[in-house]
Amino acid sequence: MKLHIKNMVCARCKMAVAAELEKLQLKPLKVELGEVEIEGEPEPDKLHLLQKRLSALGFGIIDDRKSRLIERVKNAVVTLIHHTQNAGNINLSDYIAGQVNYDYNYVSNLFSEVEGTTIEKYLIAQKIEKVKELLRYDELSLSQIADQLGYSSVAYLSNQFKKQTGLTPTFFKSHKQSKRSNIDDL
Repeated sequence: MKLHIKNMVCARCKMAVAAELEKLQLKPLKVELGEVEIEGEPEPDKLHLLQKRLSALGFGIIDDRKSRLIERVKNAVVTLIHHTQNAGNINLSDYIAGQVNYDYNYVSNLFSEVEGTTIEKYLIAQKIEKVKELLRYDELSLSQIADQLGYSSVAYLSNQFKKQTGLTPTFFKSHKQSKRSNIDDL
């Protein structure tokens, strides 16, 4: 049986979901971002308990087609920004359409309708969190960060960063207490 799980955005999320499945003796065959395949058809009581445990961890079982599609889009954006080198060189609409096997215009309209924001704004929020992460590590210059994330210039990155956070990247970097957001909260 295949289950679709909301808010799975990283390797640790996969491990946490897999651990809950194991605790309930629901044998996971495959655990991917946003999707789990388990052996057989579990009893409704076990599914309800799984939903309760996953909810306590910030996840949830998605049971409608539109929500599953939105979750796949979010996972594709997170993978693009947080787990792909030179993500900025990829055409977003082609990438999303290829990842979810739907027409981009349909997906974009559905995403906006359900989430109340556009895919592009969601992408920008993910990029800004990646910028914060890279600034924290202090291994790359702002110019290198801009290049890695596909910004045309440091000025454009700085402008977008300030618009999103209210701070300049330099100020953010100098004040180590500035908080990052969980990527699944964006």
